[in-house]
Order: sequence, then C-alpha cells, then structure tokens
Amino acid sequence: MSTSTLGRDTPQVNARSKVLGRAVYAGDIKVAGMLHGKILRSPYPHARIVSVDTSAARALPGVKAVLTGADAPRAMWGVHQKERRILAEGVVRFAGEEVAAVAATTEEIARDALDLIHIEYEELPAILTPEEALDEDAPGVHPGRGNVAHEIRFERGSIEAGFAQADLVHEATYTAHAQYPGYLEPMASVASLDADGRLQVWTSTQSVFLARARLAAALELPVSRIRVVATTVGGSFGAKIVEDDNQLVAGLLALKTGRAVRLVNNRLEDFQAACSSVPERITLKLGMTRDGLIVAKDVRIVADCGAYCGLSPEVMHVSAMRSDNMHRLQNVRSHATMAYTHTPPHGAFRGFGGTQMLFALNSHIHTMAGQLGLDPVEIHKRNAIGRGETSIHGWEIGSTGLLECIAQCTDAIGWAGKRARPAQHGAKRRGVGMAAAMHVSGNRTIGNWDGSTVMIKVNEDGRVVVHCSEGDMGQGAMTMLSQVVAHELNLPLAHVHVVAPDTDSAPFCIGTLASRVTMAAGNAAIVAARAARDKLFSMAAQMLDVATDRLEIAEGAVRVQDNPQQRRTLAEVVRQHLWRHGGEGIQVMGNWDAKTQMHDANVYGNIAPAYSFAAQAVEVEVDTETGQVSVIDSFVSDDCGKALNPLAIHGQTNGATVQAMGWTLYEQLQVEGGRIMNGNFADYNMPTADAVPMLRGGLVESNEPNGPHGAKGASETAILPGAPAIANAVYDAVGVRITDLPITPQKVLAALRALRESTHA
Repeated sequence: MSTSTLGRDTPQVNARSKVLGRAVYAGDIKVAGMLHGKILRSPYPHARIVSVDTSAARALPGVKAVLTGADAPRAMWGVHQKERRILAEGVVRFAGEEVAAVAATTEEIARDALDLIHIEYEELPAILTPEEALDEDAPGVHPGRGNVAHEIRFERGSIEAGFAQADLVHEATYTAHAQYPGYLEPMASVASLDADGRLQVWTSTQSVFLARARLAAALELPVSRIRVVATTVGGSFGAKIVEDDNQLVAGLLALKTGRAVRLVNNRLEDFQAACSSVPERITLKLGMTRDGLIVAKDVRIVADCGAYCGLSPEVMHVSAMRSDNMHRLQNVRSHATMAYTHTPPHGAFRGFGGTQMLFALNSHIHTMAGQLGLDPVEIHKRNAIGRGETSIHGWEIGSTGLLECIAQCTDAIGWAGKRARPAQHGAKRRGVGMAAAMHVSGNRTIGNWDGSTVMIKVNEDGRVVVHCSEGDMGQGAMTMLSQVVAHELNLPLAHVHVVAPDTDSAPFCIGTLASRVTMAAGNAAIVAARAARDKLFSMAAQMLDVATDRLEIAEGAVRVQDNPQQRRTLAEVVRQHLWRHGGEGIQVMGNWDAKTQMHDANVYGNIAPAYSFAAQAVEVEVDTETGQVSVIDSFVSDDCGKALNPLAIHGQTNGATVQAMGWTLYEQLQVEGGRIMNGNFADYNMPTADAVPMLRGGLVESNEPNGPHGAKGASETAILPGAPAIANAVYDAVGVRITDLPITPQKVLAALRALRESTHA
C-alpha cells in the first residue's frame, strides 16, 4: 500500500512548530555573551558627511563598539554593480542609509548610544524622480557616472510593418508604484565567531549561499571562513534574497568585537532598509486586427531603482520582455531605462517585474476589446501561446494551462451573465474584470547553471534525513522535498526530515527565487532518492539472494514483490550496508540541472525549464459617492503543472491574491522629500480580513514534462493578474479607466467627475 502524499492536501511539515511557538527565527537565537546591535541611519536623502564624533557613544557604559564607514572594509558590495559600502562614508544617498553601527550589552544601551553619535551633514540637492535623474543636466547620483543604472533595447520582426497591418492602434501610459514586502518578521541576523575564528551567521534569508558570497565579498573574507545558517523565515516575498545590509553590519560588528551580535530591524528600519518593488512608468502601444490578433507591441519603460540598483535591473528586464512570451507575437520592440535617484533602493518582490507589465498589458487588452466590440476573454484566447510552441524570444513552452485557467476563472465568476446585465444607476455599482499572466519556473540568468543538489542520508533506523540549501520562506520547500523523497522511497512523511539550509553541511544551491525550487530541487530529490533506493536494493538483494528488479520498498522494509514475506527491514539493510568489510553508511547526492540556455546578446534563448500561467476574474463594487472600491468576489486559476500539495498551493495563491489587492487598492508608501513617512503598519494601509472576500481558486494541471512528477512553479504567478483584473472590473462598473496605481477613492472620484464633465460638454 502506497504511503505517498503527492497530490493530496498535506499540512506543512514545520507548521506544528510554528503554531506552538517553537520555531526558531533569527531574532530568537541566543549565544553566550551576545551583544545587541543597532544602526544609525541618514536623515537626509543626499548629504555630505562633514564630521563624525562617536566619543560620547563609546564612553557610554555597556557599549562595546561604535563603527562608522572608516571602520569598514574598502570593498563595495552589490548584486552586479559593486557600488555600496557596508556603512556610508563621505556621502549618503538615501534617507535611511546605514551610517554608523553600535554593539552594546543591551538593546536599550545600543539605542541610547545612537543618540550620542554626533554627525554633521551638509545637505545636498536630491534627485527624487527618474525624470529629474534622466535630465541631461542632472548630476550623477554616483559621481563620474550617469544616472542610467541599466538600459534594455531589443526589436524582433518589424514593428512598423506590424502597426501597418493593424485595424486598431492604442497607446497609453501606466504607472506602478512601490510596495513594501509586508512580511511579519523584520530582517534579522545573529553573527558570531566560532572557536576557530570563523564567522557564523544565523539569518532570515532565501539563499544561504548567496548570503555567504555577499558576506565574503563585502567583509573581504574567504567564503570558507563563513558559515550561514537559515533560521525559520517569517515571510520574504523576494526581499530577503541578497539586497539587504543587515547581515553585513551584523557580521562586521561580530568581527570587530569578537562577540556574538544580534541585529534585528524594527519596523521603521525595515521599511527604510528592505527593498520595495520597483516603480515603473510603462507606455504601451499595441496594434490589433479587428478580430483581436495582436500584430505589434511597442513598450517603453522608465523605472526607478533608488540609490543603489541591486536586483532592480533584472526586475526591469522581466517587465520589458516576459509578457511577450504568453502570446503568439511576431513584431515586438522594447526600450527600458532604469534611473538612479536619492530614494531608498527598490528590488526583488514577488512576481519580479511581471506585476508592473501585466497591469499595463491586461488593462490595454481590455480597453482595445471594448473599442473592437469584442470580449477581452476572446482576445486572450486568440493570442495565447500553445503547448509545444516557441515564443518570440525563444522560450519553449512544454506545458500551458492558460486557456483552461481563463475558462475556469471566468466560469466561476459568472462572467458572461454579469457582463450582460443591464446598466446600473444606483450609488453602488458592480462590475467584473479578468486578466491573464505567465511566470517562469527557474531562470538561467544568474550564471550557466539553474540546477539543484539534494543529499540524502538513510539512518540506521531506516528513516531519512535530507540536506538541501534551497530556502523555505514559508512557501513549503521543506514539505515538498519531504513529499518527493517519501514518495520515491515509499515511506511515511514523518520518516523524512529536511534539515534547514546550512552552508557547512548542505550542498550548494542557488536558493529560493524565480519559482525554481519545486522544479530544480524536486527533480534533484528524485535523483537522490532513487540513488538511495538503488543502494538499498543492492544490499537487500545480497541479503535475500534475489535480483534487484524483483524488489520493492513497502511497510518499512525491502521485500520481494511476488513474495512479500521474504523481506528485510530498512533498518536491517542500512545496518548491513554499514557493518561489513568495506561498508559505509547510505549517503547519496542527487544533482539536476535544467536543459536550458543562457540568452544571447539579443536576449534570445530558452531560459527556463517550464513556464507557469494563471488567470483571475473578480467582481467589484464601486461606491460612486465615496469612490471606494470593494472586491466582493475573486477566483484565481493557477496552472501548476501538477499539484504536489493542493493545500499549500491554495494557501499560497490566496496570499498572493491578497497581496495583489493590497498593491492595487490600499498600499502606498508616502514619500516626502525622499523620506518614507508611513513606515509602520498603523499608517501603511494593508488589506485586512474585512477588505477581502471569501477567496476562491482552482488548479489547472497541465503536466509539465520537465517537472518532478509533472509539477512546476505555483502560486507566484497568482499575484500577477490581480491589479489589472480589479482595474478592468472598475471600468466595467463605472466606465472609468484608472491607469495610475493604486486605485484610490480620490482617483475614482476624480475620474468620475471628469467623465461627467466630458459627457455634458
């Protein structure tokens, strides 16, 4: 009898530890003699540091270190552009930048010490918008360089010929704002020196190995002198990949004091330090035939990375081209420019650039559908790329459930009937909207490897320990790995334990990003589990004197398939494998690398082993007297290839749906003069339970040929269609098109007023 949980609702393997309060987060780590760190941040978006006086802070009893930029290594750090110091020196480039750091015996003393550090600044003119930054007379945010942090240009086919054959051409500009990640656990690290003087860092991270590489580069240490351990991660949504300074400051304080140092952001500090999503202004021009075929697509993007670019260029790259691949296109042109400004840095965020462009594209398709007298659903279906096709950028679509997602969500919302209802005249009016999206499952762009490695140890009791350094940030990586290994070895899920990522004991992995973990680590886990099974069978075959192809694992034993009574327990087999001449414990490695390719100089190439699709339909109610938009129904359809754990996918999809609603209707960083003014959960307006309808959703299983048991990335795609679906529903309800996010009551009322004035003119 199979014990497999694959395809069945399975609670997260670490859920019990979380709900019982036993899960250990970075801020929970305690080390003997531990100090507490605090960071002094710049109050100015741009200023010259004239002088720093730390004498009073150093004299405060209990203070063990006060560090400034002069005390930090000379190395610059950053993802691609090495442009940032651990502590600013000479000049600050955003309000919130790290200027000094303190380690003291208590957190209270450390806070008091910050107040005693005297820094004299000469405030300098600040460039706060991309438009200012890209002015030809603007000074460089980084001296000696222009303010263009990154630029992308490409053209495929003939854009002019495409527009010439169009029956309708429409152009509009859309703006997408920054969204704070909003995780429950602020960024935290504990850094310490072990007995051999190696730096150990326990931290909240999506990638222990990327964190180790950055620590080594910034602190000028060999990677082998650093150990990074991932603690339980209380949410991340992209912001804990490789762009924060918390780990570096903690590591520097530990090196300087020789003591363990705990550094935990408070919420305001996290608002200032964590990368929010990349703001973009997107000008989109589409050409369509009268039956809704897209024949030309021209994109112009201006994006803001803030003071340092981090992963923002990659985010803009996704905005510039990923959505092209969900349609059968022949003529595409894109020009995207990213500007430095004196504002807090932006970077990775769930959906990674797809949210911004898909808001524009889906809004545009809906608008053009109305102008052509077509149902937008039909335009999506008319243009949707199919299984086995190669996109305009060389992406090979092995599976797609896009058409099924569109049909499922629109049927669930009652699309046809609600679009046909008569005109409404009351103060509160309802409308429906839909949108479609695509995402990747892996991404061969970091380097020429997009794989994973899983190590399996079968213990002498027949149970299994799994080592893998792909991160679990709450999305369920540990559960997926447990399920896959348990399935392959026909073990109960409770007999598989996945160890938290640790650079000293786990094999190298890239980490959790680009929806790659199920694809990469899931496949590697299959390879490793089957290698372990082969060793078990080889040993058991000798013990039972039968051929290996007659064996199976069942009920905690290796047994002969046609004679189940002829068996040896797994524990017996493992012990025999060890306790013999030349014996060894059963420990195997499984490697898997996607059969993809780095894109070429023309950004052409199949960069992912699979592509995920999703669609969402919503119904909203718009109060024409207050401008308030309420989402009253929502259905998200997620093409996950194969649902290894439907419960987890539904939960993560619901989270993505609410996060999209927040970005669309509620959340907005209030920035005045370059300073964040609402850096707390009281003033930063996130959706609460009363603002969210009963969340509904469905899965589409398209069976991905490259995926583990047909699976591919799930749930991240689900954040992408929310904003345009809501915007389209608002238009359907009251006839106004909001192209500038968020859709606030003030914008709705202004648009309604303008609509009335235009109809009465």
